[in-house]
Amino acid sequence: MIQRTALQRLEAWKSSDKHKPLVIRGARQVGKTTLINQFAEGFDNYLYLNLDRKQDRELFKEDDIATLINKIHIYCRKKKSDGKTLLFIDEIQNSPDAVRMLRYFKEDAPELYVVAAGSLLENLIDSHISFPVGRVEYMALRPCSFVEFLNGIDEKYDADVVRELCGDAIHERLMNHFLNFILVGGMPEAIMKYAVRRDLLAVDSIYSSFRNAYSDDVQKYARSNTMAAVIHHIMKEGWSYAAEPISFNHFAESNYRSREVGEALRTIERALLLELAYPVTSEQIPLMPNYRRKPKLIWIDTGLVNYYAGVRKEIFNTADIMSVWKGRIAEHVVAQELIAENFEFGARRNFWVRDKADASSEVDFVYQYENMLIPIEVKSGTNSKLRSLHQFMDKAPHDMAVRVWTGRFSVDSVSTPSGKSFRLINLPFYYVGQIDKILKNLLG
Repeated sequence: MIQRTALQRLEAWKSSDKHKPLVIRGARQVGKTTLINQFAEGFDNYLYLNLDRKQDRELFKEDDIATLINKIHIYCRKKKSDGKTLLFIDEIQNSPDAVRMLRYFKEDAPELYVVAAGSLLENLIDSHISFPVGRVEYMALRPCSFVEFLNGIDEKYDADVVRELCGDAIHERLMNHFLNFILVGGMPEAIMKYAVRRDLLAVDSIYSSFRNAYSDDVQKYARSNTMAAVIHHIMKEGWSYAAEPISFNHFAESNYRSREVGEALRTIERALLLELAYPVTSEQIPLMPNYRRKPKLIWIDTGLVNYYAGVRKEIFNTADIMSVWKGRIAEHVVAQELIAENFEFGARRNFWVRDKADASSEVDFVYQYENMLIPIEVKSGTNSKLRSLHQFMDKAPHDMAVRVWTGRFSVDSVSTPSGKSFRLINLPFYYVGQIDKILKNLLG
């Protein structure tokens, strides 16, 4: 069983005196149901409903909350008793009545802990289902982080080493783990399958079933046959454009127009299967994405990208992550790690481009830490080769930058060509998920 960091977030919600019903948002197969089943072990009573089942949905035809709660106890064969009770409403997207009733749990049954989850909630929220604003809380669940991957394959000692930032002594071992993480990815089912025999090919059947299920799911919410066809095209061909700035018009060598592709991409994005990461042109907060520029295409999981884009063989045969696929796999997995353990639904990735029409300067990511915008480059080589990062730092109101690489952790004192000094954190891939902790240690 993978110990998810999200359990800590759930425990904080449980301990709050003012907890509201919690809606967990996440793509299919990221482990929402398994997570709540684990969380339920800390309760005296556990009521589970799956609204894929008609008989479970029928319960929510009841309008009176007290009567509904009694019916749920009887239906679940659980007697009301003292102690804390968790009610988990799974696949809630199948019942507008259940969504409507969420508001009354907070008002009329505050002693009950209510969690709801489902797939494709974002598409439903934007259409015919209205979630009770202000009466529920939200939490995002994403694929597993590298540390969670280590826990899932029973490398708990090494996971603790990463969290404690003591990885230098076992650098090569951790980099080998990270290469396997890139291949397996962060989907819980794939990790558990790999953990049994450490067989990378054993997860192929899982990958194959995921794409078919995802494509079928999202096409249900297409508003026309054309949109369904565009979605199918993106789900088939779009993986090869991971971590790349994309044009909507004729995307992936299709005949589809910009508007058609844009609508389809946004539908898939609402299903949390991808993100369109837009650039910023400023070197300081607030983050203000420029939606007129090309976005980078970031998919839900790097393991899926490797499999669907057909680059796993290249990764198998390399000793340097940076050399694979022109560095795009390295960039994609960094994007994944940057928010893997961020449970805020609105968290997004951004990158930086120079604010000139003919400029080609680009920094792979910008990361907000407190009141600073930290530039992150995924790149090996000498410090003098980081030209775009130097341009960013010349205008940044702070002296901190990050380079993610395959080497060991270090901090260099660097000067830009114009003479500004700054600190460059050389961050091993396995520490990307610990970036907040590292910045806190350095900045005090």
